[in-house]
Amino acid sequence: MSELTVRAIAALRANHDELAAVVPTLSEAQLTGPSGAAEWTVAQVFSHLGSGAEISRTPIATAAGEQVDAEDNQTIWARWDGSTPAEQVAGFLTHDAAYLDTVEGLSAEQHESLQIDMGFLPQPVPLVVALGMRLNEVANHAWDVRVGLDPAATVDAASADLLLELFAGPLSFLLGFSGKADQLEQEVRLAIPGGGIEITDAVRVADEVADPTATFDGPTEAVVRLLTGRLGDAYAADVTVTGNVTLDELRQVFPGY
Repeated sequence: MSELTVRAIAALRANHDELAAVVPTLSEAQLTGPSGAAEWTVAQVFSHLGSGAEISRTPIATAAGEQVDAEDNQTIWARWDGSTPAEQVAGFLTHDAAYLDTVEGLSAEQHESLQIDMGFLPQPVPLVVALGMRLNEVANHAWDVRVGLDPAATVDAASADLLLELFAGPLSFLLGFSGKADQLEQEVRLAIPGGGIEITDAVRVADEVADPTATFDGPTEAVVRLLTGRLGDAYAADVTVTGNVTLDELRQVFPGY
């Protein structure tokens, strides 16, 4: 898991740096304009990422031995919701940098040994799971920001490759919450770049699928956007699906979050 952990931290840093580079270019109209998240402005996406960094740093820092005086989540969300768009963006930069300072400061031994109490899962999870969940949030919401400015934006390629590995491994349980296998009447074994997605009575990302019944022809980052409900018609020009399932049917299986 250590290699996945190191790659997850590097991907989180890359997404942060890319967003930080975008921030100085944003006009007030862009900040308050639409993002890739249907109900949020660009500033509100930054707010979500910033509050998420603040909340998710606490259990990791605590597991590493830091004494943290943390607010409850409702108080944190209320504070962020009450901030101006400019404050939300500035707050993201501050709190995401603090999150990265914490995880980048962990030792190799801690990469393997730390168990993180996320608060909403039934038991503590390995550090790689906590980092993977954060990367899933950051990489996709970073796309929400960028696509609000450029309709041709894509998910960071290294993040997309890593997320598919994580979905096939330590993050496989997330698909149990987000995937709606009961939306299909037929079983599907979908070939995707570098692996496959099996849809039976559950949803599973696999390193490979035997005898695929359908093929997803498109980049890996588009697969990640499919899994997270971000592959609408406006953002799927380079994607085709052939076989016993359609892209529209797959969208029903993965409504997003």
